[in-house]
Amino acid sequence: MEQTAFTVTERAFSRIAEIADGARLRISVDGGGCSGFQYKYLFDVNTQDTDIIINSPCAEVVIDDISMGFLQGAQLDYTEDLGSAGFEIKNPNSTAKCGCGNSFAI
Repeated sequence: MEQTAFTVTERAFSRIAEIADGARLRISVDGGGCSGFQYKYLFDVNTQDTDIIINSPCAEVVIDDISMGFLQGAQLDYTEDLGSAGFEIKNPNSTAKCGCGNSFAI
């Protein structure tokens, strides 16, 4: 495992373990969205040689090396409240984000 400045909370790892059915959560950053870039989440059983894997005893998160450039210093969390539940990336590199929190600008 390569050390990165991207972190994952225990709450996020626990939720991944509950719903992933043996797969890893893959996070990528794509162009698009209302603010310029958007986070993409999917469950994946495959990895590439250039992937960065962040793991805990119960789950793994995979990020491709290009997306990691946008995610240095960021943190993945899982939040729940009365109106919504989901994964949230707290990214210190973003200068703006949309209302849904899934699109951001740098």
